[in-house]
This record gives sequence, C-alpha cells and structure tokens, in this order.
Amino acid sequence: DKERTVENIVEETRAALKKSNIKGPYILMPHSISGIYSLYYANNYSEEVKAIIGIDPTLPQMSEYFGDDVFPTMPKYTEYMAPIGIARLLAYVTPDNILPLSEKGTYTEVNLKMAKSIVAAKYINKAVVKETNEIKNNFDLTTNMTFPSDLPVMIFTPKEQYVEGKSKIDFYNTQLQNIKNNKLVVLEGQHYLHWTHYKEMSENLNEFVEGLK
Repeated sequence: DKERTVENIVEETRAALKKSNIKGPYILMPHSISGIYSLYYANNYSEEVKAIIGIDPTLPQMSEYFGDDVFPTMPKYTEYMAPIGIARLLAYVTPDNILPLSEKGTYTEVNLKMAKSIVAAKYINKAVVKETNEIKNNFDLTTNMTFPSDLPVMIFTPKEQYVEGKSKIDFYNTQLQNIKNNKLVVLEGQHYLHWTHYKEMSENLNEFVEGLK
C-alpha cells in the first residue's frame, strides 16, 4: 500500500534482490517508465549498478526536450477494473490490445493464455493507478539526474520522428554524449521492441555485456 514514489520502488527492488540473495553489482534493464527508476538507482547506489541497458526508457529530460509537460493520470475508480472482472473481459474481447505484437508462432498458445490471465488479474490494479498518478512527481524528483559518466549505458530506441524534427534518437544521443562507454541501437518498431526484435536485441546485449568483463 506504499505510495509508488521512485524512492519506494527502488528500495523495494533492492530489498527483493537482497532477500533473493542475488548479489550485485547489477545490470539494470529498464523499459519505459522504469527508466526513471534505474536512473535514480544508479545515482543513489552507484556501487550496486554495473551497467544500464534501456529499452526505449523514459527519462526525466524528455518532458523539456519534446515540450510535453502533460502527464497521464488515472481516476481512482479504474483500480477496480481487475477485481470486478472488467480487465478479464477486455483481455478476451480485445486480445490484440494486450497481447505481444509479434510474428505468428513466436509465442505458444500456452504463453498467450498466460498473458491473458496476467492481464485479467493485474491490469490497471491499485498499484498501477497509484504509479501512474505519481509519474509527474517522480519526473520532478529526478529532473536534474543524468547517467554517471563512468556507467556503461546501452539504449534500444525505435526509429520515430517527432514534431519539429526532434526524435528519440537525437534525445538519447544527448543523454549518452558524456558517457565513456555508450551505445545506441536504433530499430524499426514500436515501444515494445522486445516483442519484435528479441533476436537482434539479444545479440547486441550479449556483445555489450561481454565488453564489460
């Protein structure tokens, strides 16, 4: 029931790793909003982070760079979508909206059934609603944080163009320019690159990690 602040999320992650006896330093692999959490983690516990490999990660400077200061929010009633069965209904009526975008045969029928079950049970639950409504505060808290210059960072980004010629490629390059060991991998796709480019990403990931030894 804790608030979904970046501080709480990072501390819970650290506690889970410790309880599971998984020893650091860790290679963090954030996707989307967890980019904020990995940035906070690396800035506050640098000795625990060996590298960051991001999949289209959200970073606090994005808001200013793209001129977008509108943050998503969710009304409290949406947290009841899973408990009363609405999420289950959506999972089965509109599966294309929640199942991985991938070539046919990539996932087995068992995998897809499991994905539907997870969405039905967890989609837009209380924690998700709280986390969404905390995004602006988490942006504000980390807005002055950047990747430490001695921290290896690799980012996978989709090839997307934005207004006035700005793109995620340009943005991520500004974030990586002062990092000694960095790599930006541009792929044709959408936000969930790991659904469609898992083979290419695995090759790049293994090569990058091998270089850290």
